[in-house]
Amino acid sequence: MGGEVRGFVVACSVCAQSKSSSSVPVGLLQPLPVPSRPWSHIALDFVSGLPESSGNTVVLTVVDRFSKAVHFIPLPKLPSARETARAVVDHVFRIHGLPEDVVSDRGPQFVSHFWREFCRQIGATASLSSGFHPQTNGQTERANQDLGRTLRCLASQNPSSWCQQLTWSSEAAVPSVQAFISRCRRTWRRAREALLRTRERTKRLADRRRAEAPRYICGQKVWLSTKNLPLKVPSKKLAPRFIGPYPIVKVLSP
Repeated sequence: MGGEVRGFVVACSVCAQSKSSSSVPVGLLQPLPVPSRPWSHIALDFVSGLPESSGNTVVLTVVDRFSKAVHFIPLPKLPSARETARAVVDHVFRIHGLPEDVVSDRGPQFVSHFWREFCRQIGATASLSSGFHPQTNGQTERANQDLGRTLRCLASQNPSSWCQQLTWSSEAAVPSVQAFISRCRRTWRRAREALLRTRERTKRLADRRRAEAPRYICGQKVWLSTKNLPLKVPSKKLAPRFIGPYPIVKVLSP
């Protein structure tokens, strides 16, 4: 009888639609590849909504995923793809050379045809984070947190002076950047080994609270979560947790 009851509950469509899942997150951690030298792999993001300072209201954060060095570039507004490309060329590529990979979110600047063609012309791949998963660009998100904390300390008495404090913020947020100026290959090798150890440790700890993703086949029916769907319903709390089932028409590679 116990087995029949469990089978009946699992097959209940009302429960599948209405009850929230209590299982651990599905899918093991897939860390980004570790670079082998400074400034070959960078990540970009914007900090917006700042008070006007010297005509600027936005900061473009550019992080080197190897050395963790960072450039904070003040801008008057959220730039277009062309303006973003010009900013990274003038402030980053001119100093450190062209990168091999650029990680960013799916902002309009980075999903445009201009940005994709720009990356292709310089020989870099444009890696976009997946929707509702900001951890992909976590290093830049962390740099933005450091920037916000530092600016609050330096410019709390005069918020409109934050633009003049960016030079000091970069030094405060990345105190180890001077260690990589010489670009000593032995230092690079040691740094990469440390990054690999950190990556393995982070993955091991994260996977303790995750489950392997199920293997789907084309045509198999699955329940679709409504968590990130903009449903037009009177009450979000009473909306179904899942809808479907819907057949899988295409299986994406992990």
